[in-house]
Amino acid sequence: MPRRHLRVTGAAEAPLRAALRELRTTLDVPGAFPADVLAEAEGAAPAPHPPAPAGKDATDVPFFTIDPPTSVDLDQAMHLSRRDGGGYRVRYAIADVAAYVTPGGPLDTEAHRRVTTLYFPDEKVPLHPTVLSEGAASLLPGQTCPAVLWTLDLDAEGRTVATDVARATVRSRAKLDYEGVQRAIDDGTAEEPVALLRDIGLLREQLETERGGISLNVPEQEITERDGRYELGYRAPLPADGWNAQISLLTGMAAADLMLAAGTGILRTLPAAPDGAVGRLRRTADALHIDWPHHVPYAQLIRSLDPRKPHHAAFLQECTTLLRGAGYTVFSGGTLPDLTVHAAVAAPYAHCTAPLRRLADRYASELCLAACAGTPPPEWVLAALPGLPKEMAEGTRRANAVERGCVDIVEAALLKDRIGDIFEACVVDVKDQEPAVGTVQLTDPAVVARIEGGTAPLPLGERLRVRLTQADPGAAKVQFAPA
Repeated sequence: MPRRHLRVTGAAEAPLRAALRELRTTLDVPGAFPADVLAEAEGAAPAPHPPAPAGKDATDVPFFTIDPPTSVDLDQAMHLSRRDGGGYRVRYAIADVAAYVTPGGPLDTEAHRRVTTLYFPDEKVPLHPTVLSEGAASLLPGQTCPAVLWTLDLDAEGRTVATDVARATVRSRAKLDYEGVQRAIDDGTAEEPVALLRDIGLLREQLETERGGISLNVPEQEITERDGRYELGYRAPLPADGWNAQISLLTGMAAADLMLAAGTGILRTLPAAPDGAVGRLRRTADALHIDWPHHVPYAQLIRSLDPRKPHHAAFLQECTTLLRGAGYTVFSGGTLPDLTVHAAVAAPYAHCTAPLRRLADRYASELCLAACAGTPPPEWVLAALPGLPKEMAEGTRRANAVERGCVDIVEAALLKDRIGDIFEACVVDVKDQEPAVGTVQLTDPAVVARIEGGTAPLPLGERLRVRLTQADPGAAKVQFAPA
């Protein structure tokens, strides 16, 4: 599911970047890879050894990738086609990280320590050494490499009718970006394997609506520095972003079904939103002047929003709070867990499409390969499976801390020159024991921060004028007082 995306431009010595460096130190973010890890990665890069059985040769399939223009850690490549008699075939190649990692070796041990790639506005901290994640294991165009190849047959309405997953050798033909794909589809110049992304994506979005699922089109916040001041802009996701995400969701749902049928697996689960969470979002909607009639369900409101509008974009960012509580659930021996559904997907779901950037996906791939082949999972997978939820939870906690810290720093950087200014805001939270202390949501810029210093109880859910009293990027703190 989507997370906040932050990107920053500007000089390395800028206060914002200095605060981000301090955040990495405070959170004890992993630094350079140890020498033995780098040595194993360097040795494996030119000579991967996929686990038996050997994969088939699928280099004749003209796969392509869709990613941001600067991305080089390419986990997925696809090829879309029509099936004889109607329907579609989705071929989805996923980087085969297990072909490069020796279970229990230095590279594997380090991956279990890092758990996930961490994204800062100014750089990323990778899960695997870049010689693999941005080199040999990445599905870069023109590069022949091992992959876990999903073949998903869909009917004319986009429903899955057959699933196969097996190891294969693949070679991507083209590295495409979202803007280029959208432009080619819109002007009718896209070749069929690319043009079908819209057809299949729209069908899958319709099925998502029918089952009550929700996809958040969360915009990318971009912070730029101009004339010594920071400004906030948005890169709104295109329809092609959503269609591409539907292919990943399709695969994750198929993976969950395979593992549930086999009785051994790891799912990404999310319980229903807790009481009060939607109510808080309603107050945020009010602060951002978004009309949300009480008879309109949350899912219906989300689909009506336009992420190109700044106040809609800010609200979509806050909607990510309903994804809190997501976790990983493992099961084995045919005993299924009580919770198997991801509430936002509205179906069983598994993370399996980003093994270069997320530890659990490597294990999910192995479990799905075994389930499809009707063979027991590898012993190294079964040995690690019980501990994965705790490892992933710790990795997710660190990633969330990075995200929250980055957002706090960016908000402080945006406002650092406006101490004393008056803003329009809405009270979205009030402390039970201290009713004069709470949280406000600004309309412009879209900032959420603490408010205190008044004597009267804060009017929950109502607008008020607030004065900025603190904005310190170094302390990652923004604070207001009633005006």
